[in-house]
Amino acid sequence: MPNKIRLKIGGIEYSITSEESDAYLLGLGAELEAKMDNIMQKSPFLSTTMAAVMAAMESLDEAHKTRTENETLRLEIKRLLEETACAKLDAEIANRKLRELLGENEEF
Repeated sequence: MPNKIRLKIGGIEYSITSEESDAYLLGLGAELEAKMDNIMQKSPFLSTTMAAVMAAMESLDEAHKTRTENETLRLEIKRLLEETACAKLDAEIANRKLRELLGENEEF
């Protein structure tokens, strides 16, 4: 069931409807408010709308970099899993050869 919550960001009140929890939405609102405040402190001539756009750009940049980093990590995990599988196969082959050698030595 959708939650309806009111958030005040940049001096403007917004009514948000979402499946997310109130706490989550309040946290997002607080994070956005903090980003906008930080931007407006650095550039006090910006309007609320301009600060919101800059905050959105920062957030999109962070999201893009995180997605890129996640994809890099996924590829590294895949490579390590393949490497582990190859090492396990090599170990099984070596154990089999060792058992064969030990079996041959017992025949003498």
